[in-house]
Amino acid sequence: MSPQPFTQKSTVIITGVAGLLGNNLARYLLQRNYQVVGIDDLSGGYLDLLPTHPDFFFFQDDVSVLDSEFSKFRSLKVKCVFHFAAYAAEGLSPFIRKFNYTNNLIKSIDVINFCLKTQTKLIFASSMAVYGNNTAPFRESQTCDPIDPYGIAKFAVELDIKQAHSQFNLNYNIIRPHNVIGIYQNIFDRYRNVLGIFIRNVIDEVPMLIYGTGEQKRAFSDVKFMLPIFDKLITSHSNETFNLGADREIKILDLAKKVLEIGKVFGFKPRIELAEKRHEVEDAFCDHSKAKEQLGYKDETDIDAIISDMFEWSISQPKRKVKSIEYEYDNNIYDYWK
Repeated sequence: MSPQPFTQKSTVIITGVAGLLGNNLARYLLQRNYQVVGIDDLSGGYLDLLPTHPDFFFFQDDVSVLDSEFSKFRSLKVKCVFHFAAYAAEGLSPFIRKFNYTNNLIKSIDVINFCLKTQTKLIFASSMAVYGNNTAPFRESQTCDPIDPYGIAKFAVELDIKQAHSQFNLNYNIIRPHNVIGIYQNIFDRYRNVLGIFIRNVIDEVPMLIYGTGEQKRAFSDVKFMLPIFDKLITSHSNETFNLGADREIKILDLAKKVLEIGKVFGFKPRIELAEKRHEVEDAFCDHSKAKEQLGYKDETDIDAIISDMFEWSISQPKRKVKSIEYEYDNNIYDYWK
């Protein structure tokens, strides 16, 4: 645990602080003169990538520490809890159901309980996976219909948050970011972060695998355009749900071709291979009109520039072991995950 004492500066707590959203937001809010308390069990992140700052306090633990060390956190002047901790592997989630629901649903209750007990605002990072087979671009007004356990878990947390608001007046916002990319993203996970996997494969001189034909459409979103919105939500626009992400979708095959061309600039010889199709929504991207109108959100993602930035950053990283996970059920699991 972090050295004490905390200061009495305005404080935010970020769960999943070692992930892409958490790490980038922590750095942004430290520049905004907040004290940041980060929580992460480092199952999907790395200690050496976390901020080094006198106002950053890190707890290497899962979110249950908010309960077990309740009195310590209660003493802080917490303005908001950002709940970003999750294992976001949609396609894998049917094969790790217990792990998925334990990490993404059950443990979220510790965060919700903490916010209820301390009357602290909660900002929950949900997912566009809650929309399922709705027609893209997804809008907040659509009825959620998730098609995998990951989306189901995220939607269940959303419902619990809304129930807590209805009965106990929990102050909250739900954000649904999608396909977020940028530096500090874990590129050493076998199952998630498609752009990170592509870049790692290029660096390791193995083919970029595309599941199916590559005609699937996604919109990849530069994390830096979300950070001012997260900051704004600390003190404004309560009890709303917002999509956040890039406005321009791209086919996965075309994304791989961009990685191929940019990889060549860095001296690599990338290759693309098609692999078995997996159970997923074909076209998944969002409409952001609500965030633009109510929050002044503006996305200016330059996909070529962010791929180049991520290549440069990834090349500078130490070689790490690619993380795998033990399957709970492996009937008909895809060949590339065997």
